[in-house]
Amino acid sequence: MKLILLTNIPKLGKAGDIVEVKDGYARNFLIPKKLALAATPRSIQLAQQKREQELKKEKAEREKMNKLAEELSKTSCTISALAGKEDKLFGEITNKDIAEALVAKGLEIDKKKIEIEEPIRKLGVYNVKVKLCPEVIANLRVWVIKKKDER
Repeated sequence: MKLILLTNIPKLGKAGDIVEVKDGYARNFLIPKKLALAATPRSIQLAQQKREQELKKEKAEREKMNKLAEELSKTSCTISALAGKEDKLFGEITNKDIAEALVAKGLEIDKKKIEIEEPIRKLGVYNVKVKLCPEVIANLRVWVIKKKDER
């Protein structure tokens, strides 16, 4: 039986794909759980229109992320932290700290998208990857400087 998938199903296909499955699997599992739809000429046409709309939306989102990645690559953020002997920090700089520093610069980035390869525990300059979407990764330069004592 030919079906149009409404959701991504592992080992079967992505949403919008037209797949051939056994009749029992279609009637007893996929269709009742609203995971798929019978592939009629009308439903195939609707699925193609929906897929085209999603592709346009993805393309616009990817362009937006590319612009943001370009802006991030040109930007560097400075974080001041308390440090002791040999420039070791008390604690470490996390992706949350970097996200807050970017918000101060006017860039709203989710902390989950900031990837730190190894913990930042010393003063210095670090390159951090920001994974905006699966295809777009930006490099951000982070400066960690010593915070002035307020005593």
